[in-house]
Amino acid sequence: MVDCGRMEGLKLRFPEHHHPEMPLGIGVHAIGRIGDTVGLVGDDEAPSIRLFVDRRGVWMTVAEGARGIHVNGRPVQRMAMLRLGDAIYLDGVEMLLVSTRGVQALPDALRHVPGEFRGDCRVLVRGVGGRYHGRSFTLEAPRLVGRSDEADIRIDDPAFAERHARIEMIGNQVVLRDFGSGDGSVVNGEPVRDALLSPGDQIVFDVHHRFVIEAPANNTSLLTRVAAADDVADALPTPPRRRGRRLPWLLLAAALLASVIAALLLLGGD
Repeated sequence: MVDCGRMEGLKLRFPEHHHPEMPLGIGVHAIGRIGDTVGLVGDDEAPSIRLFVDRRGVWMTVAEGARGIHVNGRPVQRMAMLRLGDAIYLDGVEMLLVSTRGVQALPDALRHVPGEFRGDCRVLVRGVGGRYHGRSFTLEAPRLVGRSDEADIRIDDPAFAERHARIEMIGNQVVLRDFGSGDGSVVNGEPVRDALLSPGDQIVFDVHHRFVIEAPANNTSLLTRVAAADDVADALPTPPRRRGRRLPWLLLAAALLASVIAALLLLGGD
C-alpha cells in the first residue's frame, strides 16, 4: 500500500506503449480499453478497473466480468491494495504506479563508508513476488543479493551477477548498495543503483523478484518524536516544590515509632 506521505505526484507510466503518463490525483479513476491501448474512460463506457486514491493509499477494484487483470504477474479478480512500483496488466498493457518524487539517491557521505554494520532486527526485507514471496529477511545484518552461494537472497539466473547488491543499515538509514551489476535494480518503478530506502519502498531484482522494506517505525521519525517530546517536557513549567514540609512529617513518624518501641519494652519488662 502506498505510504500516505507519498500521495503527491502519483501517476501511471506505460513503459511499453507510446502513451503519456497518467496523473492520479485524489479521487476515483476509471480505466478501460481505448483502441489499442488503455486510458481513462467514463463510468458508462464499462471500465475494466477503478483506482481509488485517497489519503490512506491506492486501491484497485476489478469490474464484474473483467478478465486478465494482473498485479505483479498475479491475477486479481476483485480488489487489490497497491504499492509504489506495482505493475498492473490490463488487456496486455503494462502500467507502473510511480511517483514524481523519485527515489532518494545515496548521499556521498554514505556512498563511500567502508565496512559492514549491525542493523535492527525489526527492519525487514519482505518478499512480495518471485521465489521469496512471503519470506522475510531481517536487517540486523547486511543482506547480499546475487547468484553466488554466499548470497542471503540468492537469485539463480545465469545472467544475474554473483554479487549484485547489498541491503544494509548504516545508523538509522537503510541503504541499497550496488556492486557494479549490469542492469542495477528497480525501486518504486525507477531504475537505480545505489539508493537510500524507506519503509514501504519496493525493490525489484531480475524483473520477477520483488521485496518491500518494512519497519515498525521510521527510525528518523522516531528520533524526531523523541526530540520533540523532550522539547515539550523542557517547555512545561516546573511545579513548585513544597519545601519544609516533608522533614516535619518524617520526624513525627520517627517519634511515634520510638514511643511504640518504648511501650513494648516496658510491657516486656513487667
